[in-house]
Amino acid sequence: MKMKPRLGVNIDHVATIRNARGGRHPDPVRAANVAENAGADGITAHLREDRRHISDDDIRRLGESIRLPLNLEMAATPEMLEIALHHKPRAACIVPEKREERTTEGGLDVFSSQDHLKRCISQLSDAGIRVSLFIEPDPRHLDAAVALDAPVVEFHTGAYCDAAGAARHRELQRIIDAAAHAEDLALECHAGHGLTFETVSAVAAIPTIVELNIGHFLVGEAIFGGLESSIKRMRSLMDRARAEAHGERSA
Repeated sequence: MKMKPRLGVNIDHVATIRNARGGRHPDPVRAANVAENAGADGITAHLREDRRHISDDDIRRLGESIRLPLNLEMAATPEMLEIALHHKPRAACIVPEKREERTTEGGLDVFSSQDHLKRCISQLSDAGIRVSLFIEPDPRHLDAAVALDAPVVEFHTGAYCDAAGAARHRELQRIIDAAAHAEDLALECHAGHGLTFETVSAVAAIPTIVELNIGHFLVGEAIFGGLESSIKRMRSLMDRARAEAHGERSA
């Protein structure tokens, strides 16, 4: 059986709720500990330039107190590079960032600033940080990732999750084809953005996608049934989809 896909739980929007009122509750670090107990394989946190949810202190406390590997989502700016090199998370995912957007609204433009991205990737890699690029599932972007010496890519799954009917099938096929191309290029392949209980199984079934990063939906579901319950259900759906894709029974 292919390895079960890893689940990275993004805790950004626990911090969003905390920041709506101020103070310390709910605590993203506590959410990370709940995620570990529920079967997560890693914790993802996006330190935005405007600090709209996760704070610098959150990154410090996560690095000091959680046992799961930390994946720092970051823009390729001098400030964020300095922070990543200081805290040395297990992984860093370079994402696009626009001040006016509510959330990350698409993949990274890997063509317009290749020299800058290559320097950033090199410095992070030299520090022992696993680097991924958050990109659209497009062969051109994958080829560019190889040219930039990025070892990992994460596909933006927003278009797939937002589509319906035949359009969703087309978007899923784009992801499947891109994952196959990533394997040919020896790139490790992750995916995330907008995944729900309804949409996760088809992506988790793709054998060469080794990690899914999911956050907003899990935090939203936690309002109704608890964070541990929502993560456990997502974990179960992922594992079952991967097992069934290979004709095996899930545990």
